[in-house]
Amino acid sequence: MATKYIKAPMSIKDVEDLRIGDNVFITGVLYTARDAAHKRLVELLDKGENLPFDPEGSVIYYVGPTPAPPGKPIGSAGPTTSYRMDSYAPRLIEEGMRASIGKGERNDDVVSAMKKHKAVYFAALGGGAALISQSIKKAEIIAFEDLGAEAVRRIEVVDFPCIVAQDCYGGNMYEEGIKKYRKLG
Repeated sequence: MATKYIKAPMSIKDVEDLRIGDNVFITGVLYTARDAAHKRLVELLDKGENLPFDPEGSVIYYVGPTPAPPGKPIGSAGPTTSYRMDSYAPRLIEEGMRASIGKGERNDDVVSAMKKHKAVYFAALGGGAALISQSIKKAEIIAFEDLGAEAVRRIEVVDFPCIVAQDCYGGNMYEEGIKKYRKLG
């Protein structure tokens, strides 16, 4: 396990350098989207249309933030459970998405896509929404404003904290944690 500072958008080399358990601080541009937005993003791709952002190297944070308080770019911004996006994530990974951020494990289809197309899954601190929002310096809605909190946002972050939960080699922090716990018992 190492501590790494990376820039978003991410390169394939960035992904290949990460292993489960690494502590990561991301600086750059992330996009927010939850399941309703993911459905629309995949529908755009199915129609041959462009996404509202360049998917190559993109990092999508699964979040539905609360409204921004006065003087702040965003409200609380804690991670959403990722399995809700699992039916859409492989398609976005195929289009060049390099990372997603959320909480909870990913399904086999997502893991296969991450291995094939070199992507990684980060876990963000569940329950740490107020802390996470401090790393978000700017936020703007770029698509699907009618979805409210689930609209796609472009957010600029500095030292956004997360952990590599599943890497492009098939490493899975959730499975490894269970194995270590069982050995202790």
